[in-house]
Amino acid sequence: DLGKRIGNHTRNLLLMTATPHNGIEDDFQLFMSLLDEDRFAGIQRDAVHRSDPTDLMRRLVKEDLYTFEGKKLFPERKSYTAEYELTTNEKILYERVTEYVREEMNRAERNIEQEGGGRRRVNVGFALMTLQRRLASSPFAIFKSIERRRDKLTSRLKEERLLLEGRSANQQLVAKPNLRNLSDLEIEDIYEDGDANDIEEQENEFLDNATTAQTLAELEIEIETLNQLSILSKKVVHADNDAKWNELDRILNDPLMIDSKGSQRKLVIFTEFKDTLFDLSKKIKNRLGRDEAVVEIHGSVPRDKRREVVNAFMNNPDVVVLLANDAAGEGVNLQRAHLMVNYDLPWNPNRLEQRFGRIHRIGQKEVCHLWNLLAKDTREGDVYIQLLRKLEVVRETLGDRVFDVLGKLFSGKTLKEFLVDAIRYNDDPKVKERLERIDETISSEHLKELLEERALVKQDIDTTKVLSLKQDIERAMTRRIQPFFVKNFFLSAIQEIGGRIYPREDERFEIKHLPPALINKDNQIGIGIPIQTKYERICFEKDQVGLSPRGELITPGHPLLEATISLTKERNGFVLNQGAVLVDNQDYGLEPRLLFFLEHGIKDGRKNRYGQEQLISNRLQFIEIDKLKNVSVGGSAPYLDYRPSEEEELPFIESIFKEDWIAEDWEQFVTDQALQKLVPDHLKEVKTERLQKIEKARNEINARLQFEINFWSMRYEELRMKESANKRGRIPSKLAKERAELAINRLRSRMDDLEAEMDIKAKIPIIKGGALIVPIGFLNQTMGRNKDNSFDPAARKKIELLAMQAVIKAEKEIGRIPKDVSSTKGIGYDIESIDKDGNLFFIEVKGRIEGSDSITLTYNERQCAKNSPKKFRLAISIINNGEASNPKYISNVNWGTPGFASESENYNLLKLLEESRDPH
Repeated sequence: DLGKRIGNHTRNLLLMTATPHNGIEDDFQLFMSLLDEDRFAGIQRDAVHRSDPTDLMRRLVKEDLYTFEGKKLFPERKSYTAEYELTTNEKILYERVTEYVREEMNRAERNIEQEGGGRRRVNVGFALMTLQRRLASSPFAIFKSIERRRDKLTSRLKEERLLLEGRSANQQLVAKPNLRNLSDLEIEDIYEDGDANDIEEQENEFLDNATTAQTLAELEIEIETLNQLSILSKKVVHADNDAKWNELDRILNDPLMIDSKGSQRKLVIFTEFKDTLFDLSKKIKNRLGRDEAVVEIHGSVPRDKRREVVNAFMNNPDVVVLLANDAAGEGVNLQRAHLMVNYDLPWNPNRLEQRFGRIHRIGQKEVCHLWNLLAKDTREGDVYIQLLRKLEVVRETLGDRVFDVLGKLFSGKTLKEFLVDAIRYNDDPKVKERLERIDETISSEHLKELLEERALVKQDIDTTKVLSLKQDIERAMTRRIQPFFVKNFFLSAIQEIGGRIYPREDERFEIKHLPPALINKDNQIGIGIPIQTKYERICFEKDQVGLSPRGELITPGHPLLEATISLTKERNGFVLNQGAVLVDNQDYGLEPRLLFFLEHGIKDGRKNRYGQEQLISNRLQFIEIDKLKNVSVGGSAPYLDYRPSEEEELPFIESIFKEDWIAEDWEQFVTDQALQKLVPDHLKEVKTERLQKIEKARNEINARLQFEINFWSMRYEELRMKESANKRGRIPSKLAKERAELAINRLRSRMDDLEAEMDIKAKIPIIKGGALIVPIGFLNQTMGRNKDNSFDPAARKKIELLAMQAVIKAEKEIGRIPKDVSSTKGIGYDIESIDKDGNLFFIEVKGRIEGSDSITLTYNERQCAKNSPKKFRLAISIINNGEASNPKYISNVNWGTPGFASESENYNLLKLLEESRDPH
């Protein structure tokens, strides 16, 4: 219901879950119907007519995830079965408790004929299985559980004696414990939906109260049995020779537990029950000799306290062991450790993967090791040992992914049912034979089927596509405006509009005043929470937020930044239409040119709720035009490399405005050029991506609804014929006809919608602003600053060409593939070079005549270096007598952060060459 309501109010809907398919196909189709009702809603009658979800899903298992470098995202997982043998007294205790559990369960089965017997059998079974699990957990846990059960039943016995005073001891018991009657399904819900504390509380409630005793005499006999078991379990506890603890003690001595410095590595230990957890905590603290070395998470620990415990385990070097039950089984990030012990094994194998997933997470760099402790020669231990041995064999073939499907290994019978059978019927030869063949249930073929089902959609990521995506991301990183450009703009704009802002520690700032105009603008546009009149600290990078005092992160979308942008546009937006004069300090030519920036959108045939066209892509794009109407694409942000004209330059620039070409009506020409040079690529890119998806949806919806139409049309004819013969069907023919007509109307409506969605068209580009770009060469000549022709454009172009050729040659010699991108304006580098692993390097080439003393970097070049310091290279080639020297590379240099609207920066050439190195 929530999904439907949200979906009806949003343009896009993203559903995220680790478990999209619970094994029930109808449930899965219902989830998918939230994305497209026409494709997935309704009864899925057979596999042939189920809609293919591949275009709407992205799912990969851990073992199929790789980094951009081609390495596995998740490290290897290793699992060990640590088998141990019970001591003599522990074996006696195990057999006696198991015998008690078996007899009580069989008695509950025999009493099933009586009123409420079926539900009472479930209650007793739930209680006794809990007792059996605690028997496997630890001597201390079974001792405490037997004591509590005995004491509760003894209290009930006293109450019954008062009520039955003067009556026969064989009469039915009168007092009834305040227990609800459970069904098998409700027990499953307890373990699926309850948290660890809730589960243990309910287990205790039934363990302490549920009994098969129906008379005073039977209750007395059961209490006496519990007395004997209590004495025996107490003896085992006080013997201080716990075989399971001894096995854990051996594991704690494993070389893996110690790092290269001789320190104890972090370790997570999972138990099922708090009694065991508390007993283990005491023993491990004694072993380590430090109480602070051990922390605990269990159901009784409040959630905020759990966060403190996790934080201590992750960050405090003195904390080395985390003891937890399944309160830490899901949603807790513990990848600071890579070692784990399952002191108890859950009867639901899903829990195994959930536990392992606490350390086997994104960010884990080490191989993860897991030890599973199991007692030999016990009924449930033998079943689990067979399972884990078989898994280890299959893992050698199928890899770590076998851990991902533990919950679905058993077809027909669950692991829990196998374990119950082992406890109750182990003396039955047929049952024993079946249990000994448990590994047949988990064949390699069955596991392969499960793994394919889990993936749901086969999505092999093509390595070429991954490499291309990686390179696109690296290019985008070089051009990003967050955080440096946003910071520079914001600091300038706040002061311009009347705010008072002051630098503080670590690139953080304090705002002591914001003007009323900005507050009013925020009230008008209403983005997010209202802005404040002052801020103790603001910052622009995430790692500066958590410092004291806490900083407010200013990023695109933040109300304060959005209000600042809006007010700046309101006050100064007219300049965009008025135009500006900018100087290109890197162009030593003589020809001025015009820069225009345009907004270009792509739409389809749909209308939004307000009847407006559906915009599906929108871009800001640039073109430059000279007086001869030669047009070049301006790149992503060419204006950042230009500077405002200076006062003394204006009289010389005035002459340009008297030229005829400037006075032309450029709007139509610019629009036409944009339609020819910008629009086709934008339109093709959007169409290629969208049409393929729409066509897939069209075919799936048509097939799905056509099947629905045919089905109900045939049902209508069948039911109509029955009704004419006075035979009544399960539903009236009228209803079948209505459903067929509804499907017909849905198909027609959806096909019309898809037709409109496929009608993808380009909008007319809109000119948003322009500027006259004056080359520095023009100003040098007209102002008489180039009398010695030192800035000869042709000579300078030759120098640049020789330097480019030298760098390209050097790149090829070291095995990289260089590409000249110098014609693309505003990107901050001249060459993209790719190594054998697909890594991109961004090289800015500078050629200088022998004897030159400086190098100039533009705004975009410095921005690129700041954004990608490990990928950016400044390559310098010295030109002497028309020949270029082998280039020298400078990298990992702090070029400084260019301020907002800052100009190019000069650097000492000799000093740079001293820090340079050969290409590599």
